Amino acid sequence: MTKPLEHWYVVKQVRKHNRQMHKANIVKGGKKKLNQAPYVVKGFRLFDKVKYDKEECFIFGRMFSGYFDLRKLDGTSIHKSANYNKLHLLNIRRCLLTERRMQGI
Repeated sequence: MTKPLEHWYVVKQVRKHNRQMHKANIVKGGKKKLNQAPYVVKGFRLFDKVKYDKEECFIFGRMFSGYFDLRKLDGTSIHKSANYNKLHLLNIRRCLLTERRMQGI
């Protein structure tokens, strides 16, 4: 007789690029504003797997100042503006993000 596993994996596919290069509205002065945030901010990229306060999560938003929006794959927010000094990089981004969950969580 087999025993059920105590954990399972959640997998989510994320985008690889933002294909829109410029914003649709031209700002005052006639200059086109770039639609993309900087690719790497303080050594972290979008959808990198990081550890924050002993909890594994993913970067879902980044600001040039070094603050990040951290979430789980199901969308639950861990922190809206976590400083990059408190983050520890676990895995770089892939197009398929995986998260291990334990039974009863």
